Amino acid sequence: MVRIVHDGRRYMLEGHRREGSFLDVLKWQMVGNRARWPRRVRNRSFPPPPRRVDGDALKATWIGHSTVLLQTRGLNILTDPFLSSRASPVPFAGPRRVRPAALKAETLPPIDLILLSHNHYDHMDLPALRRLARRHQAHVVTPHGNARWVISASPAFTIDELGWGGMVEHKGLRVHLTPALHWSKRGLFDANTALWGAFVVETPGGFLYFAADTGFGSGSTFADVRQRFGAPRLSLLPIGAYEPRWFMHPQHMNPDEAVKAHKLLGARASLAIHHGTIQLTDEAIDAPVAALTDALRQHSVDPASFLVPDAGETLDID
Repeated sequence: MVRIVHDGRRYMLEGHRREGSFLDVLKWQMVGNRARWPRRVRNRSFPPPPRRVDGDALKATWIGHSTVLLQTRGLNILTDPFLSSRASPVPFAGPRRVRPAALKAETLPPIDLILLSHNHYDHMDLPALRRLARRHQAHVVTPHGNARWVISASPAFTIDELGWGGMVEHKGLRVHLTPALHWSKRGLFDANTALWGAFVVETPGGFLYFAADTGFGSGSTFADVRQRFGAPRLSLLPIGAYEPRWFMHPQHMNPDEAVKAHKLLGARASLAIHHGTIQLTDEAIDAPVAALTDALRQHSVDPASFLVPDAGETLDID
């Protein structure tokens, strides 16, 4: 069991290395092994997702990075809405996305629930939240310490903050915050003053698991979800931003670890997220998907059970 400790100001993972030091970052940047990404990738054209999906039917649309639209039981759920052109506190500098968001706040169906996992700029996109607030009456569920940022984007949101193990109900769904091996930082001096996490969403048709950003560690975070809730109907698992391993392994899984997580969860289906959108680390833009294909073969996992949709593609989840 992964344990989190709060010293009155900051959260700390017991027995797990946190984010790299300044010297680690400097060492990484000086090595210079970063692959060259294209300047821009065009999205293919797909039919828009439906306005609503009734009953236990489930549809998933990958919008880009960790942003997924999940539709079931007449409700629309959006994960970590990152829709802006940069993951940065300013619009003129910082990591720029090469693949545009497949859907915009204006073209999304009505959003009922937003799962906001932590405060990094590629997951907590305040300009996107402002645009969403103008068009959608959404309920935001987020870990402790993040509501102040959501309120700064718009006071119109209904917000629930949770600790690990916390739960809130929303229109017949039960949303749980579960552990993740990651960290938080929004400014220069606020590292780990806000909590981070993953989500389990219980629905009458089976539960959904959103891993958000996480390292693999011993795999216990995934085994614990399986033990507590059973096997997810659908898990959203990150496969990108993992090189170099000496630096990134505490906070980001690689594709091989994502397949191990898929197996530990016993997921009926998993969907690849956190790749192919914005260059945060050294690997090439197409490396995660290629490595995922290899890992599925090496672990004797049916490739049809680990989905890699194109941006904007809506999949029916069996």
